[in-house]
Amino acid sequence: MNRFATALLLICGLMGLSSCSKTPQVANVSADSVILAFGDSITFGTGASPAESYPSVLEKRIGRRVVNAGIPGEVTAEGRARLASVLDEYNPKLMLLCLGGNDFLRHQDEIKATENLRAMISLSQSRGVSVVLIGVPRLGLGLEVPRLYGELAKEFAIPLEGKTLKQILSKGRLKSDSIHPNAAGYTILAESVAQLLRNSGAL
Repeated sequence: MNRFATALLLICGLMGLSSCSKTPQVANVSADSVILAFGDSITFGTGASPAESYPSVLEKRIGRRVVNAGIPGEVTAEGRARLASVLDEYNPKLMLLCLGGNDFLRHQDEIKATENLRAMISLSQSRGVSVVLIGVPRLGLGLEVPRLYGELAKEFAIPLEGKTLKQILSKGRLKSDSIHPNAAGYTILAESVAQLLRNSGAL
């Protein structure tokens, strides 16, 4: 290892610069703060009991209040329309944004879906709410998480959980039907989100 590489590693280790980390950093969520899980049926927990939804499991894992604001069947345009009132109601410190799946199922314009997600991230950040994005796979011949999630995460420098839902929905034992996890699947998603929150400095 040359002197430059050694010096860079030393700087990262001593100063803990976020730029040296692969995971974008967000503000720490204190024990009395609220985390908002905002999304559609995957957030709501369709296919499992309310206590087995990923927000409920996450709340137990991290010791923070996690509000489940998932509405089954919602598309990004509808989420965009209701987000401001939900932010007003709960005043969260951080939002977990998991939307887009219904846009893909209904073959809606992905450019508009991207614009809607961008608007929701921008609104949240303008209110001092950190955002973590959860990528939803598009169903087809296979499972593919659209590039728009990675592009938005890079644009806003926010953490992205872009692999776990694809992995869950590719395994029959982790699904309640073709598009929803079961209790075991939601537990895996919650654990992945919890780890991402730790890596990003939220916890």
